[in-house]
Amino acid sequence: MTVLRDPRSHYRFHCTDGHVAIIDPTGIAIADQSQIRFHAVEVALHAMERVGAQLDWSDWIVDVHDAGGRRVLLLAFCELMRVARAA
Repeated sequence: MTVLRDPRSHYRFHCTDGHVAIIDPTGIAIADQSQIRFHAVEVALHAMERVGAQLDWSDWIVDVHDAGGRRVLLLAFCELMRVARAA
């Protein structure tokens, strides 16, 4: 019998400023690794939209880990804020 592996990998997208954390308890399966950064941007934008200007986002990051707990991406919210200001 052949067991087919799921071609998608599972990732968790946590947000933190080093003091407060928004933990992603379930994560998401992503088949194309190029989509990891895209989803991290969506996570950051969603957090900023929900909380708004009430918070200083300059120290916040999206810390992405694979199913084995290895960090695969670190995205600073300030990168997104610079792009938004330039647009």
